[in-house]
Amino acid sequence: MIAVRDALGHATTHQAYYSVLAVLFVFRRRVSVHHAIRFADALPAVLRAMFVSEWDTRGPVLAFASRAELTREAQAFRREHSFTPDDAIDVVARTLREHTDPVRFDLALNGLPPDAREFWGVRSGS
Repeated sequence: MIAVRDALGHATTHQAYYSVLAVLFVFRRRVSVHHAIRFADALPAVLRAMFVSEWDTRGPVLAFASRAELTREAQAFRREHSFTPDDAIDVVARTLREHTDPVRFDLALNGLPPDAREFWGVRSGS
């Protein structure tokens, strides 16, 4: 959380927690349970717990949208706690990559559909 806090320019790890949670939930809503579990297995324990928390696995799988739409969804997540900036998805993706086993993370991503892999791709300028 400290790395995300610093990368996002948040004042507290509490703010970082909600930004990360928002990004994880936006992603989770767009993958099947099978793919979500595959992805979660590559996460460190605390992030894995965050990823699966409050999950209604019976919900519909949504289509991926533009980065701007996904960002707005993340920013709307628990609005009273939201400090999620416009580049949150890219920053969380980059920071997550820096703090996970790269081989394990890439193996998990390689088993996901293209849109799901793209979600975690770090864009230039980010």
